[in-house]
Amino acid sequence: MMAAEMALVKPISKFSTSTPNPRAPYSKVFRISMSATSQPSTVKRPSRKPGKTEIQETLLTPRFYTTDFDEMETLFNTEINKNLNESEFEALLQEFKTDYNQTHFVRNKEFKEAADKIQGPLRQIFVEFLERSCTAEFSGFLLYKELGRRLKKTNPVVAEIFSLMSRDEARHAGFLNKGLSDFNLALDLGFLTKARKYTFFKPKFIFYATYLSEKIGYWRYITIYRHLKENPEYQVYPIFKYFENWCQDENRHGDFFSALMKAQPQFLNDWKAKLWARFFCLSVYVTMYLNDCQRTAFYEGIGLDTKEFDMHVIIETNRTTARIFPAVLDVENPEFKRKLDRMVEINQQLIAAGEGNDIPLVKNLKRIPLIAALASELLAAYLMPPVESGSVDFAEFEPQLVY
Repeated sequence: MMAAEMALVKPISKFSTSTPNPRAPYSKVFRISMSATSQPSTVKRPSRKPGKTEIQETLLTPRFYTTDFDEMETLFNTEINKNLNESEFEALLQEFKTDYNQTHFVRNKEFKEAADKIQGPLRQIFVEFLERSCTAEFSGFLLYKELGRRLKKTNPVVAEIFSLMSRDEARHAGFLNKGLSDFNLALDLGFLTKARKYTFFKPKFIFYATYLSEKIGYWRYITIYRHLKENPEYQVYPIFKYFENWCQDENRHGDFFSALMKAQPQFLNDWKAKLWARFFCLSVYVTMYLNDCQRTAFYEGIGLDTKEFDMHVIIETNRTTARIFPAVLDVENPEFKRKLDRMVEINQQLIAAGEGNDIPLVKNLKRIPLIAALASELLAAYLMPPVESGSVDFAEFEPQLVY
């Protein structure tokens, strides 16, 4: 791991809190995963190409998703759903067609030179960062590509937007995979497509989870970019210089899912919607917090305090999400962070129990009370009084500017 004593710079609390600009020239670095039942695989797993790497599967590994495509077709059938605002989707389509980042992801010799200077534990940390990020972006590409194909006859406009979003995700994944080549590695994306298990989510859950994923990705990217712009001594690898435009892709994708939810008010306007909105907020925030707290060396290596960074991202994402979700968590209540920190402690004990030298039976017995304690903290965080937000009357909904 990177040196833990590396000095921390600007506190995250001093970062700008301005909101996203969906019109700025252009772009899940992380997409957040939640546990769910995966489709069983009955086919023989394909072999991986020599020289290619494979990510170790864990509960917090970025996942591939599938959904009920027939229900999706019904939701976006203009003859069935009269809530579809075709003019809004047409405007969004023109935004995606503009393709602000068409020439943005151009590499230069800085990449390889910087990678060669990164040695020791820090090098492995960056490899893992690139692997996980590439997998997450490629996951989005596969889902959006299939939605674009399946909705082509039902709703050509929405289908084309999904296809253009898959273009963005493929571009991101390719750029990240090229970054791995700087470290003499590469992900076999064809192998991933065939070999990874796909997690099934109903369409409304895809909307909740993907909206949060895109918006939290925006706030992660822009926060890191602004921090490194102010503290260039921590700019150890040039990929971070691309985050300012890159994050606008995440933002535009989130705005599209916001429009999709507006077109399906049944996903936003009843008590069940409030419960699900809080559940997905909690799932995404906790997954990110636990993931990042296992990788503090990465954030310390670029001059960030992991927990301050995550809380900044969670608070800003929550404020953005409150504009569309009917209820969100009270993440600015100090008790919420205390619960997150207790979850981190329990998760560390779970990891330690799994890595011990005990026989499997003893390991499992040690895990039981820890899993119960983690579940208790999750439930307590979920049951905290929520913040009522959003509205099914979207007449006053207007994007605000970042700059």
